[in-house]
Amino acid sequence: MPHSRQPGRSVSARLLDVLFAFRATKPRLTLAELTRATGLPHASVRRLALELVAAGALDRSPDGTFTVGIRLWEVGTLAPLSLPLRTVALPYMEDLHGALRQHVQIAVLEGTSAVLVERLSANHAVDVAFRPGGRLPLHSSGVGKVLLAHAGPELTEALLRDGLLAHTPSTVTDPVRLRAQLAEARESGTAEVHGETSPGVDSVATRVLDGDGEVVAALGVVVRAGTVDLRTVRPAVIASGLAVSRRLGWQSATGIRPC
Repeated sequence: MPHSRQPGRSVSARLLDVLFAFRATKPRLTLAELTRATGLPHASVRRLALELVAAGALDRSPDGTFTVGIRLWEVGTLAPLSLPLRTVALPYMEDLHGALRQHVQIAVLEGTSAVLVERLSANHAVDVAFRPGGRLPLHSSGVGKVLLAHAGPELTEALLRDGLLAHTPSTVTDPVRLRAQLAEARESGTAEVHGETSPGVDSVATRVLDGDGEVVAALGVVVRAGTVDLRTVRPAVIASGLAVSRRLGWQSATGIRPC
């Protein structure tokens, strides 16, 4: 819910409200949509948006709509985790993509979502709504369940208190069943979902660890339901996850930090 009408908010906070109004599902916004999303007065949104355009943080199209600018994208790629993670993971993701010809993606935990750092896709692969920079639900996606399983029980309990959204009839929303799935994911390092975020879309994912044995990302493959036996895909996904982990400094002797 917009909180820009709260008293005492600084100009920088309001600028961030404008920037954070953009989502993977809404990458192009009109001035009216920005006003609704931020809760700011129309005149203020217009002034802030034009300042961001002048700085290169936003672009304005001839039709008057706004998109994220190249300068902001450049800054985003400098995030301490995403930059080395993408650099290290891409060769292994490309190998996996070349062998399977399916969506291959890697995500990190951000708040209560899994943020896609990178995704490689094939032309014939199943349509998916999320792209790099987009947010996947933790409780119903393969990469999300891996990240949630290793994030500690506090995050799981917070999500359960807020209530789990049923994205499809197959989404697991029962707390007992979800906890059992997360326990299995912690034990195996992998998670498998069948049509829980989008109908007809299945996924298998595995954890990625750093040199301290911390789970810092999840690597997964997304397929059209019924076209691929995920049991045959799982070993390749695990092998890729281990390869990325070793490049990040993980060694089998390091182990995995307990959650």
